Amino acid sequence: MSDFPEPSVAWHQPDDSAQPLVVLLHGRGADESTIIGLAEHLPAGLSYVAVRAPIAEGGGYAWFANRGIGRPVAESLAATIAWFHTWLDEVAPPGRPVVLIGFSGGAAFAGGVLLDDPTRLAGAAILKGTLPFDAGVPTDVGRLAGVPVFVAHSDADQVIPLDLQQRTWIYLHGDSGAVTTSQRDAGGHGVFAENVTALSDWLTQTLP
Repeated sequence: MSDFPEPSVAWHQPDDSAQPLVVLLHGRGADESTIIGLAEHLPAGLSYVAVRAPIAEGGGYAWFANRGIGRPVAESLAATIAWFHTWLDEVAPPGRPVVLIGFSGGAAFAGGVLLDDPTRLAGAAILKGTLPFDAGVPTDVGRLAGVPVFVAHSDADQVIPLDLQQRTWIYLHGDSGAVTTSQRDAGGHGVFAENVTALSDWLTQTLP
C-alpha cells in the first residue's frame, strides 16, 4: 500500500463536511478530470469529489491489475481498496454518508469497495460495468442485504464482457439482497442523459 501515491482528487466545490459525500470513480486509462464534470448534472446539497486511481496505465490510471476486462487480480484489488479506505476515513469519518459512483473500471472498483465492507457505504452506482467476481471480495447470498445500488447497462456495450454484465445484473437483482434500481438503454459504453437523470433520482432517494 505504501507504494501508492497520495490520492489526487478533484472537488466539484469546496468540501462541506456537513453534507453527504459522493465519490466519482473514473474508468480504466482515464483520470479524475474525465468524470468530475458529471457532478454538474447531479443533485445539489451533496459534496462531490473525483479520485484518481493509483496505478499508471495507458496515459491514464487504473484501479487494479486485471486478468482481462472486468476481472481484477485479487491481490491488486485488495491493495487498492485498502489504499482507498485510508483516504476515505480521513475525508469522511464513519457517520458521514458516502456513496460511490463508478464508471466502467471504476464501477468494478466501486463494487469491490462495497462488497468488501457493505456497512461502510450508503450506496453505490455501477455505471456500464461489472462487479468484481472471483476477485477476493465476497459475493455470497445476502452480502448486500438492504444496501441501495444503482446499475445501468447498455444493450450495445462492446467493452464489458457480456457474461460479466449478465452476472452482475442477476446478482444485484437476486442473491445479493441489495435494494437495486436499474436501467437498460440501447446505447454503447458511455454515460448518457437518460442514465444521468435516473442516477440523479436515485441519489435524491438514497441521500435525502
